[in-house]
Amino acid sequence: MSMRNVMVTGGAGFIGANFVQYWTKQYPDDRIIVLDALTYAGNRANLEPVLNKPTFRFVHGNILDRPLINTVMREERVDTIVHFAAESHVDRSIHEPDAFIQTNVIGTHNLLMEARESWLDSDDAPATHRFHHVSTDEVYGTLATGDPAFTEATPYAPNSPYAASKAASDHLVRSYHHTYGLAVTTSNCSNNYGPYQFPEKLIPLMIVNALLGKPLPIYGDGKNIRDWLYVDDHCRGIDLVISDGRLGATYNIGGNNEWQNIDIVKQVCAILDQSFSDNEALQTRFPDAPAARGQKTESLITFVKDRLGHDWRYAIDATLAEEELGYSPHQSFETGIQLTLNWMLENEGWWRAVMDGSYRDWISKNYSDDA
Repeated sequence: MSMRNVMVTGGAGFIGANFVQYWTKQYPDDRIIVLDALTYAGNRANLEPVLNKPTFRFVHGNILDRPLINTVMREERVDTIVHFAAESHVDRSIHEPDAFIQTNVIGTHNLLMEARESWLDSDDAPATHRFHHVSTDEVYGTLATGDPAFTEATPYAPNSPYAASKAASDHLVRSYHHTYGLAVTTSNCSNNYGPYQFPEKLIPLMIVNALLGKPLPIYGDGKNIRDWLYVDDHCRGIDLVISDGRLGATYNIGGNNEWQNIDIVKQVCAILDQSFSDNEALQTRFPDAPAARGQKTESLITFVKDRLGHDWRYAIDATLAEEELGYSPHQSFETGIQLTLNWMLENEGWWRAVMDGSYRDWISKNYSDDA
């Protein structure tokens, strides 16, 4: 395969940074250009392992800046775009929906316009191109217990401003293929977890709070169900879609791991208890953790007022990706959560650095009884 010039939008965020590290290992000759606005969840430290590679370039910028996109695509002769950049947290979309429309809809359209101009309307266009759009299972709405999992044919029924903005971006990407002939693919994933995840999300929030002896806030009765996907499995799924997916097609990438939120938290607690039992040094490092005193981490579980429009269940049917691309997740939830906890324990400096004042204010706003 010839060398590609790959622009990864949102490449300093959680999934984007994992993808950049994955891609540089799999395709070391490819040029990688990360375009990231470094908003609250974007962090250059997430890219530390690749920052000094000669094939890597970081561009601090926003996908709302169309002239910048144009400049980067011309300078780097970009032939592949992997589009992660998005406002991505449901709770934030409830309180601050405007940013989601701007970034997820207008920003995606900016990229599509520049891709069309560079790849279809230019005399200097690359021989081949690809626009891969990374989306979410939340565009499909919610499932009742017993309903079949989402397939690529499930009608869109987004229930939050976040999901609606991602649904709009999905439709825009599809339209640029069918209208203009842009070579696009889309993947819709289930809930990701793993290294570098900003600690507003359920799993890293539970790990950090447990280590610090703080309450473990769970919305409602904790019985909402999600399909959990270890981030490396997601990256591998995206690779397969880009490499072997049909142009214009959408593929669901899931983890085959449906868990209730309360069971997720209890599993995290049990693994933490065992880790403290096995490693006495953790008791010194995290003296406020119940496990440091021989107490159960589950004692920190606190149920809080459910969030507005909280979807009951998400579940991905990844049969199409399995049959056409040979995709299957490598990690069970039990193995993936152990890898995640190990990474959090080994990278305490990373998560302490991101937990600044604005983060604490946000947690208070979203997990208080008045939220």
